[in-house]
Amino acid sequence: MSQTYADYKDIDQEQLRKDIDKVKEDIGDPTWEDFQHLLKLERWGRAFAISGYLLIVLVGFYDFTGLSFWSLAILAAVLIGIGNVGRWANVTHPILHGAYDKVPNIPFKYTKKGYARGFNRYIHWLDWITPEAWEFEHNVMHHYHLGEDDDPDNVERNMQWLIKSKTPMWARYLFVAIFAGTWKFTYYAPNTLRILENKRRKDKDEKLPDIINYELSPFTKNGLELWKKYYIPYFSVNFILVPLLFIPLGWTAVINALIIKVMAEYVANIHSFLVIVPNHSAGDIYQFSKPHKGKGEFYLRQIMGSVNYKTGTDPIDFAHGWLNYQVEHHLFPNIPLSQYQKMQPIMKDICKKHNLEYRQESVFKRVLMTADLMVGKTKLLKIEGI
Repeated sequence: MSQTYADYKDIDQEQLRKDIDKVKEDIGDPTWEDFQHLLKLERWGRAFAISGYLLIVLVGFYDFTGLSFWSLAILAAVLIGIGNVGRWANVTHPILHGAYDKVPNIPFKYTKKGYARGFNRYIHWLDWITPEAWEFEHNVMHHYHLGEDDDPDNVERNMQWLIKSKTPMWARYLFVAIFAGTWKFTYYAPNTLRILENKRRKDKDEKLPDIINYELSPFTKNGLELWKKYYIPYFSVNFILVPLLFIPLGWTAVINALIIKVMAEYVANIHSFLVIVPNHSAGDIYQFSKPHKGKGEFYLRQIMGSVNYKTGTDPIDFAHGWLNYQVEHHLFPNIPLSQYQKMQPIMKDICKKHNLEYRQESVFKRVLMTADLMVGKTKLLKIEGI
């Protein structure tokens, strides 16, 4: 027999606010130990990536048509891909939320203002996405409009073109599988640019229509910016410069490095899709028709609009990019990663106290539920008038 949870309007939002605020108060401010924990995760990510590149050196002279090459090449691609996601999820994500800004005497490059700015983007975090664009799209629009019309990461809304099409269901699932391997540059890069450009226009009070979601052509104004600031820097470094570093080993090594880098990119896309997209996208997740009105309602929506995965140890949490604490993260996005481990059991008890569902399931189960939503087999739960 399934449990019946309290209705949205029956939740004591003020008491919920007090209970959750007390959790943050009891945990306290970030400490130097929290920062050391971040540095450990940073070392883990680098270890994965370096191990992958060392394998490229090892297979530098192999014939890429041979089985020996592919067995090691796949392993190298997986290691580099994990390092890629680890850099984004376990390091860049919390830093750009300002999670470590209050740590006493923290180095400037680990603060929100000092990380990946200007040329340091190439040193701290070079990706298909620019730090400024992703920071606004994710930190502001997604986090503070979760489940609302202004949430840019509403998967059901973004996939309406596929849901309303006459595409056979099997082909829709096939598309989702292909999309998952490319989504960082086919979705995230152009979408973050669109959101940032809309902000620029609003700041200038320009009375212009919303720009197109995906202006991929470099022959349009926004498409040119996408290529100059997003695609070309990442592509040039990862698929031209890095393979060319293996020239001392010969052109075979260069070609092998390029093959492995392309595979690693696919791995990074699949891995990041797996741990990011299902957090708020399934048939048991709520969508709201109006903006939240107060802090208590904000907290309530973060719980009802998020789902956690398996949690508990640093290796498990690292593999999930610490996105397995999505409920806690959306309640307090600007706290160190290590504090989520302390907060989670307390949040479970608070949800139980208020008869709120605390969703926590395997990431693999949740990604299948997300695929069902993306193809139109299921729909988000909608609370009308709220």
